[in-house]
Amino acid sequence: MSLRDYVLRENESILKALEKIDQNKKGFLIIVDHTYRVIGTLTDGDLRRSFIKEMRITDSISTIYNKKFETLSIYDQFNWAIQLFKNPKIEFLPITDNSGKLVNLITKKNLHVLLLSDIEFDWLYPFVELDDFILEHEIYDRPWGFYKTTFLNSYSQSKILNVRPSQELSLQEHQKREEYWIVISGIGEVVIGTSKKKIEAGSFIFVPKGCKHKLKNISKEQALMVAEVQLGEYFGEDDIVRYDSVYSEKEDCER
Repeated sequence: MSLRDYVLRENESILKALEKIDQNKKGFLIIVDHTYRVIGTLTDGDLRRSFIKEMRITDSISTIYNKKFETLSIYDQFNWAIQLFKNPKIEFLPITDNSGKLVNLITKKNLHVLLLSDIEFDWLYPFVELDDFILEHEIYDRPWGFYKTTFLNSYSQSKILNVRPSQELSLQEHQKREEYWIVISGIGEVVIGTSKKKIEAGSFIFVPKGCKHKLKNISKEQALMVAEVQLGEYFGEDDIVRYDSVYSEKEDCER
């Protein structure tokens, strides 16, 4: 995607707006005049409301786009973007030059990816090319409980693990990453190398590369919740070496 995939002229039709929003998959457009000056915004919600008013797809967007909107200037400080995005109604912001012409745009998700990926900030950075997927991860069910990846980039991954009462993960090791665990709630038991110890809320565990480790919930009633941060060069499943598991290899395919 490029910036032009998010831009529409003020005299275009509702049909053209629908086509562009369907193409960019983000649910919004920046409306510009013939000089490329930003004059408004248009969202898929605006388009739905136009149909409620019985407008036709051949009608112009000139009467339905938002003329009250926030923008960022290339001369604004970075923290101003953070402040604007604290408004739950703002999901994207056009970025303009000193004459009001569109030069870039940034979404709330773009901002999060930029910060979490430690990318050097520049108002002209191609934000639309950032991969928002690193913020959106499914919950994965496992026989011992479930986990959700909360962030993933080229050198780190973070997860929340929920281990059901009396369940445990396999004894395993990793060659390309180390792990850091903080217990959020519950009580459990960890094996790190040849040592074994009880853990509870607030406990911190470091798992070096190449070290055998195991996590078990020793409560019969309460789930064990753990925040996990992985640091390394690779986070794929094939960096998991299992030594024993109470589940079949197919059941325990992820951890």
